[in-house]
Amino acid sequence: MEIDGDAQPFRLFSKRAKPKPKLKLEPEVQNQPEPRSTDPAAVETDPVPAPTIVTETGEVDDAAAAAGAAPETFADLGLSQWLVDACHALGMRRPTAVQCRCIPRALAGEDVLGIAETGSGKTAAFALPILHRLGEDPYGVAALALAPTRELAAQLAEQFRALGAPLGLRCLAAIGGFDSLAQAKGLARRPHVVVATPGRIATLVKDDPDLAKVFSRTKFLVLDEADRVLDVNFEEELRVIFGCLPKKRQTFLFSATMSDNLRSLLELSGNQSYFFEAYEGFKTVETLKQQYIHVPPEGKELHLWYLLSKMKEKEDHIRSAIVFVSTCKTCQYLDLLLEELGYPAVALNSHKSQAQRLLALNRFKSGQVAVLLATDVGSRGLDIQTVDLVINYDIPWSPRDYIHRVGRTARASRGGLAISFITQKDICLLHEIEDVVGKQLEVYECSDKEVTKDITKVFKAKRLANMRTKDEGHDEKVQTRKEQKKRDMARKRKHEN
Repeated sequence: MEIDGDAQPFRLFSKRAKPKPKLKLEPEVQNQPEPRSTDPAAVETDPVPAPTIVTETGEVDDAAAAAGAAPETFADLGLSQWLVDACHALGMRRPTAVQCRCIPRALAGEDVLGIAETGSGKTAAFALPILHRLGEDPYGVAALALAPTRELAAQLAEQFRALGAPLGLRCLAAIGGFDSLAQAKGLARRPHVVVATPGRIATLVKDDPDLAKVFSRTKFLVLDEADRVLDVNFEEELRVIFGCLPKKRQTFLFSATMSDNLRSLLELSGNQSYFFEAYEGFKTVETLKQQYIHVPPEGKELHLWYLLSKMKEKEDHIRSAIVFVSTCKTCQYLDLLLEELGYPAVALNSHKSQAQRLLALNRFKSGQVAVLLATDVGSRGLDIQTVDLVINYDIPWSPRDYIHRVGRTARASRGGLAISFITQKDICLLHEIEDVVGKQLEVYECSDKEVTKDITKVFKAKRLANMRTKDEGHDEKVQTRKEQKKRDMARKRKHEN
């Protein structure tokens, strides 16, 4: 995505003189879990001094060093008492490092770019300042939060609503898969906070240009998982959205990984924005144990069944697991395979309706099923505290995707285990991941005898699952979707010309 700091509709950070806030900050603060949410709500705040970008580096900046001791409570960060009470009620006892460093900057009116490891409390780092301002001026759409996936947007909405419940916050989740007319009506009622995917909010505005006025007083723009939101795939939608927003606003960008686009934004903003980076490069949390199993191409199903059987027998005290695959077809196939094996699981991929996707997530979160099969739509931002194991059935092509996948476990300083299946052709990918995360993955020890003890049962289930996949016409459905997408793109180009 081309980023132009001066392009009017596509401006992320406003140009203001940088304030000199007095902060009492220091780096090392214990992480606590993010709130169990119910739905997001927003805040209206008047524009304040200059922008600042935040990254989670463990280093203390000059202002923090001069100030002395790190804040130990949310009250020390300058938040309203009702928010402090709400955090306490949700089990958030002490602010995390990213919250200590970013919240005072946000309250001081600065823009913030925060790069912090998964499970470190980034959501509260931008939600709490927004809600604080909303408590002072609860009028209009105070905040627009954008997320790259529907599931993450729904989760953000839940978290906003949970934190803002004492104010009776109104929050709208505008995501695909649901009635757009109902969402347009909800937007026209000017909720305090709008959480959306870029595609849906851009479509609503294009279908009804009057809805652009809803954002005329928006004081906050949030891009969660900003490296993905700023991807070229969302460029057209972002131009529509940014054209609706006022020039004077605060912008919060948060992610677990740095990207070229975010680095360019940091360079463009100079020292106008507050940048906080908790670690250098790509890293995974220390509490995460990362291992791999070298498997033959035809042996993935056997090894998956072996791991899930151990989990079912409670041998490793694993409560639930997410199995990541590369394609929707593999996701569907494994769903049928586990069904044939009598092992309950739910699947999450883009070929399912949004209602089915949310139902699958709810069943997994509530503990009705212990295994979630997912493509990378489930790799971003999902915070499910009972996930103790992540299995990379297919190793991802990008180390960044690996980091986000394994970040679904070992959240908020808890322990967790990530196991990746590595075939002969995946060895180069494994080495690339190891180079980027700065550590070697350990070998997961398992005996061939144990893995193959149910070989007849698994191979029979494989045959039946393959037959059912063909009978349900999965390949034909995929081809139909591709052809429809081509037709849509052709109509779009014709309309633009």
